[in-house]
Amino acid sequence: MSDNNQGVVWDLSSFFPEFNGPEMQSFKEEFVEGIEQLKTRAEEAGPLTADNGDTWEEILILAEGLGVRAGHIMAYVGCLESADARNDEFPGERANLARTLAEFAKFDVDMVHAFKAADEDVFEAFLGRENLAGMEYSLRRTRERGEYTMSRAEEKLATDLSVDGLHTWGRLYDRISGKLEFELELPDGTKKMKPISQWRALMGDADRAIGRAAFEGGNRAWEGVENICAAALNAIAGNRLTLNRYRGRKHFLDGPLFQAAISRETIDAMYEAIHANIDVARNIFKAKAGALGQEGIWMFERESPLPLDDHEKITWDRGTAMVDRAFSEVYPTLADYYRSFLKNGWMESELRPGKRPGAFCTGSHLTGEQRVYMTFNGTLSDVKTMAHEIGHAFHSHILKEKRPTARHYPMTLAETASIFGEHILAEGVYEDASISDDQKLLMLDTDLCGAAILILDITVRFEFEKKFHEERMKGEVSVARLKELMVETQREVFGDALAKGGEDPMFWASKLHFYITGVSFYNFPYTFGFLLARSLYAMLKAEGPSFLPKYEEFLRQTGSGTVEEVAMATLGADTTKPEFWTAAIRSLEAPLEQYKSLI
Repeated sequence: MSDNNQGVVWDLSSFFPEFNGPEMQSFKEEFVEGIEQLKTRAEEAGPLTADNGDTWEEILILAEGLGVRAGHIMAYVGCLESADARNDEFPGERANLARTLAEFAKFDVDMVHAFKAADEDVFEAFLGRENLAGMEYSLRRTRERGEYTMSRAEEKLATDLSVDGLHTWGRLYDRISGKLEFELELPDGTKKMKPISQWRALMGDADRAIGRAAFEGGNRAWEGVENICAAALNAIAGNRLTLNRYRGRKHFLDGPLFQAAISRETIDAMYEAIHANIDVARNIFKAKAGALGQEGIWMFERESPLPLDDHEKITWDRGTAMVDRAFSEVYPTLADYYRSFLKNGWMESELRPGKRPGAFCTGSHLTGEQRVYMTFNGTLSDVKTMAHEIGHAFHSHILKEKRPTARHYPMTLAETASIFGEHILAEGVYEDASISDDQKLLMLDTDLCGAAILILDITVRFEFEKKFHEERMKGEVSVARLKELMVETQREVFGDALAKGGEDPMFWASKLHFYITGVSFYNFPYTFGFLLARSLYAMLKAEGPSFLPKYEEFLRQTGSGTVEEVAMATLGADTTKPEFWTAAIRSLEAPLEQYKSLI
């Protein structure tokens, strides 16, 4: 634990005793050898037929094991790199691993083509093999991917080029953002250099002068690297658009929707409901702006607390106790897992320079362990982040009983478990007699403003990315135009909830989600997950503890079907109907009225 009681450092020793020590070196050597064996066998096997089913069965089981090993070592290096962004060894190791994984991906090319070429009756019979039980959904999606693929040679070339092309741009952004610092000029004129990992928390400071100073100082820092960020963003999108054209995808959303395991009908239904009920979210920020004596909020004020007296920093011990109590009251199984998580040293939250901004949950199917990364600045928002990431970790914990192939779930369903954890935390705070009324109001403020962010802010990101990709299809988009697109979209979505001049023109550069190369259109699953989680929590409130086994079954099935299939099979919910999403959005009206009366 750190000296200021503001966080802990994780234990990664179960991954490897030391970075690039003998155990890790041996692991990598065996991994590389396994990939070469896999590639050779897949190339020699050819298309799936009635005669080579045994061979392909063995290949798939070998590939599944190698996939587990790939996730293990990538999670380890990703943890090291995030927690110490100043160490050049870690990004170098990730680059080397990217080359190894590119070789692994070449097997995927052969597998896709092998299943694409198989006769329908042969493929269906193959799915019925006992040793492949639990792989059916994954294999069907592999065959479906074959509809949008280039030749084997072209796909393998694309895989090779991505190592020093597409993914290099993402790694460059990570290195720049991890090392970026900004000058914070305090109201008394004092100037301090701060790591960008503290930027978000400072913008949300209870002292609005500090929040504004952080916003302005941070954006000046981002402006200093704006040309690099624009080059990276253009390169990432350009790469994807080119591959879409060669693979026969007609729209840039087709790939992201397939990756998210949802239909166009579902996402259209969700956004139809959002735009039809957008005033619910806008009214949250308008109510907050009124409490601040403003006509609207500034973008940097999205997560800033209300001007109340009770704004002391939350210690790490108190923050963890808040989560523990909330989980214990509503979901004892989750509370038990959370306690073991902390006891095992699986969380990194210490406040220190050199850390990458943001928060995430990762883990290893090899050890069955999860890890949570965040920076604890002592705010209520940080406590909420902790509950959010533990929700992710618990989701993976529940899936341990499934075979590795069935543990991979889309982001749309991943975010549901994390936001469900947030709802439990909020309820726990409201019911805790030891927490002051001001802190409860702050929780309601955090909860509602978080909802408004997920409906408005994430919609801004989705709409911005669509506009950007449409323009990128015609050529590179300039820094000036990126700023214009961002301001224009923020104004359209936030409407009169946004103060005049309150836009953030640099958000396209500072939001790391735009630069994640492994997932395109990374942001919309957060809105999806939030609204689905809100529906789930309404079911919990209505049904009580008897709902929790149903919830856990929902989590278990998230890697075994599309969003529509899983929601219908476990919850009886039809996600293709706008009414489903409208009910979740409208459920915010009652707490909004309570919020208005309290402020």
